[in-house]
Amino acid sequence: MDIINGVNIVNIGILLVALLLSMSIHEAMHGFVAFWLGDDTAEKEGRLTLNPFAHIDLYITILLPLFLIILGMPPILAAKPVPFNPNRLRYGDFGAALVGVSGPITNLLLAAACAPILHVVAPGTIIYSFITVMITLNVLLFVFNMLPIPPLDGSRLLYAFSPEPVRRILESIESIGIMFIIVILLLLMPIIAPFISGVSTEIINFLV
Repeated sequence: MDIINGVNIVNIGILLVALLLSMSIHEAMHGFVAFWLGDDTAEKEGRLTLNPFAHIDLYITILLPLFLIILGMPPILAAKPVPFNPNRLRYGDFGAALVGVSGPITNLLLAAACAPILHVVAPGTIIYSFITVMITLNVLLFVFNMLPIPPLDGSRLLYAFSPEPVRRILESIESIGIMFIIVILLLLMPIIAPFISGVSTEIINFLV
């Protein structure tokens, strides 16, 4: 019966709205930056939008986190990757790096924009809870996505500044497939989680 408790329903609703909003802006920004750099692939596929349904993938956005929750594991979810053609971008690998980091940087800017609002709204209100979730969630999205592990966005930055042997390793990892990489991330979570938590806490403390 506790699952239908009003407070829990409100909290779940706040989390879902914050997640859909943050995810949509993150993914749309990938497409906008790619378009600005000369590639219209995302535009042709209807991804230059804040409509969350355009960025939801049945398997990695919905079914995967539900499956992990059922197994008692930490939920990992991802939006449908925004397609872009690196060969059509200005500045080559650096253009691809800009497309990659644009999403996480946008999450960090969203958190920074929300932080001052905490000082002008009353604690205990729905708005206060929503802003708190937006700050925490977007900082977590920033830190997690900036990890230099393919296919996370941070790997694009590493790829742009790495010598050819390292690039080949990154390409080999990415070619394995996203589901296998998610399994690897889950196995590494005991190592990664404390790092993500620590860095995120420092950023949040700085912002608020």
